[in-house]
Amino acid sequence: MVGQAVVARLRARGDEAVPIERGPEGWDPLRGFRDPQALSGLDAIVHLAGESVAGRWTAARREAILTSRTVGTRTLVEAIASARQPPRTLVSASAVGYFGDRGDTELGDDATPGAGFLAEVASAWEQAAQAATAHGCRVVCLRLGMVLARHGGALARLRPIFKAGMGGRLGGGQQWVSWVHLDDVADAFLFALDHAELRGAFNLTAPGPVRNAELTAALGRAWHRPAWMPAPGFMLGLVLGDMAREMLLAGQRVLPRGLQAAGFHFRYPQLDDALAEVCADGPALSRTAR
Repeated sequence: MVGQAVVARLRARGDEAVPIERGPEGWDPLRGFRDPQALSGLDAIVHLAGESVAGRWTAARREAILTSRTVGTRTLVEAIASARQPPRTLVSASAVGYFGDRGDTELGDDATPGAGFLAEVASAWEQAAQAATAHGCRVVCLRLGMVLARHGGALARLRPIFKAGMGGRLGGGQQWVSWVHLDDVADAFLFALDHAELRGAFNLTAPGPVRNAELTAALGRAWHRPAWMPAPGFMLGLVLGDMAREMLLAGQRVLPRGLQAAGFHFRYPQLDDALAEVCADGPALSRTAR
């Protein structure tokens, strides 16, 4: 979903975007590139690949989530290092799970990593990407929150629940949700590509995080459905295990201070405006960045 949005935005402004196909004929994240010079001559790499974290985390699932990001990024960095004409920039995805469950604490870009599986994964993912700096590559890691989009992502799973009138808060509903509209995600990746002064990790979330109860109430308004049926935390834990405890019941109050200080402007800084667009019937509309 994010990759398609970034590619469309690049091509719309006249850039040549070259998707790298995964598989034996292209890039195997665990084994590398069939063509060792596959990245030679490219200006920049946007790296988004990683196994989905949705679903129950069995031991095998945890291993796939972690290795797809760490070993996959390592093979990408190895290809950058071996390229005759290496890319000058690597913009890699990361996630706000980096911070763990932090309650009401406001988390800027320089906040320390938290505890838990997702924090371990995101920290290792960022470290693997930052290794490209040793090969003369500028590296930017963008920590994504919950991406709101018309098609795909979290709302695709929530839509049928709310449309059936069964939406509601998760657990107590006081956990913070750091979200971001897909248009702002695509804009931010291009912003990172274009601004050579950006280096390191940046939070890519809207400046208006909300509590889970606020999010579910706003979704009910946007879809014109009641949001009165809470999902008890213990039930989510029984069904989804650690995934529920770390993703659905934990929270991060993340703020995009670094991107804003660098001059990035969000099209959708407030939740109601974002949901009015992604939950609306009819063709998708795009708002000019403010």
